[in-house]
Amino acid sequence: MTDKPGLALPAYYLYYQSPVKIVETADGGARVWRVSVDSGGWHEKNDIFVEVTLGVGGDIFRRTAEDFVQEVEAFRAYHLKGDGPIFALYDAVRAIEELADAETRHETPSEQAIIRGIRRRTFVMFEEQLRAAGDPGADPDIATA
Repeated sequence: MTDKPGLALPAYYLYYQSPVKIVETADGGARVWRVSVDSGGWHEKNDIFVEVTLGVGGDIFRRTAEDFVQEVEAFRAYHLKGDGPIFALYDAVRAIEELADAETRHETPSEQAIIRGIRRRTFVMFEEQLRAAGDPGADPDIATA
């Protein structure tokens, strides 16, 4: 699956507002992982490989690793509810965003940096929890790439 010219793996996408990553397998193939709206974990979705890689544009967008991390954490924070340190950090980001909205302004560069830093940290925390639970799609190292 990775013999498509120009497809360097790993590759990161936003697919119909859902984060998707394509990673290389040990045998030189590719595996597609889509974040779950229910758990925030990764579901293997190899059936969308061609649509994602050939359908960029419209509702499919290529992302850098850094932007992918931000998209995953925004997605998780929006769709998931819970307790603990990760959710407290999601609430902190939400508070910054809501303050800017209440003041009818964009986040300041400082606020944007805080949000990006928090999301990078929550990504690693979430992915480490997923890895410990045996999720084969978990990869906390994306945030440090």
